[in-house]
Amino acid sequence: MNQTNPPREPAPEPPRVSSGEDVCGASRVQDRVGRRYDEALGESMREQSGAGTLRVMRPGHAYTLEYREDRLNVRVDENEVITDIGCG
Repeated sequence: MNQTNPPREPAPEPPRVSSGEDVCGASRVQDRVGRRYDEALGESMREQSGAGTLRVMRPGHAYTLEYREDRLNVRVDENEVITDIGCG
């Protein structure tokens, strides 16, 4: 029997409490969208945003959906290019 893996679904969107809230400082690091993610860039983003923690969200991976206003979520595509930055 030959089984093939189904295509991976993109990570779900995290819940948003309010579009006006930016406790994690995501607005301070929006200029990183479109850049290739690496650990050094992630650490500089966390420091410059003032976020308590940073979570990198990759396609096909599972993530908890609890909302943490001080967490910076960095979404990357299959090539590790940053596609979205937000709180949660």
